[in-house]
Amino acid sequence: MRAKRIPSKVSTAVLGALIVVAAAGCSSAGNGGAAWTAGSNSASPGASTAPLSGAPTASPSAGATASPGATAAVWKTYSDPAKKVSFDLPSDWIAQSVTPDPGSLPGALKIEVKDAKGGYLATLHTGLPPASPADCSPAAKRPYVVVSSVPIDLPHADGDSTIPPRVVFRVIQGYKFFGSYGITNLVAGTDSQACQLRNLVVGPAGKGDYYFGDMPAVHAFATDEVVAPAKSFDTLDQAAKYVDQSSEFANVQRMLLSLKVNP
Repeated sequence: MRAKRIPSKVSTAVLGALIVVAAAGCSSAGNGGAAWTAGSNSASPGASTAPLSGAPTASPSAGATASPGATAAVWKTYSDPAKKVSFDLPSDWIAQSVTPDPGSLPGALKIEVKDAKGGYLATLHTGLPPASPADCSPAAKRPYVVVSSVPIDLPHADGDSTIPPRVVFRVIQGYKFFGSYGITNLVAGTDSQACQLRNLVVGPAGKGDYYFGDMPAVHAFATDEVVAPAKSFDTLDQAAKYVDQSSEFANVQRMLLSLKVNP
């Protein structure tokens, strides 16, 4: 079975345009040369981009083609005993309930998802207490791009720093391009720059926040930091190909989009 083509993925050619947009934004902000330094003009599937959290957008490329990653043929549904959450996953993947993080609200859930070989893929954690905004000085900000952004219907709170929930794959530039997938309704940053990209949905009042993704947040890692489970890419072209062509991302995206949460 082939993954459904989602029209809000950024193609490789579009990413080339995004490099120019981000570079111009950095220059106008006066940040001393911070700009996208990698990318490719090779053909990749045409796509349109959905604005998200101030990230750069561009027009779709024309006439480009590529094969999307294939999803698993057989799927199953995970649901906790109280049926507070449910999501679909390939039949040979493993969903295991573990102890919620300290400080979680009563009734919180934490479910880890692994592939058939036991490799870590994602965590769903509900009942998180409200998180304080992270400190982010202008000098610490780094350019980022939303490679994939798809709407999802989830319970959430609205506010000045929120957007409608999305399933996203985003990359932020450090010594490499670091990528992460997850759900979010948070504004990541302004002028296409941020200190971190958080995979977090602010839940309805009194219900707690929650995340579902490979990690709660991704940032521009230092050379002595452990990057995993975030993805790292030498170029934006590699990040686009991971989203457009890999079976892993096709399966993960389908799983994330299937999430149901009962507040």
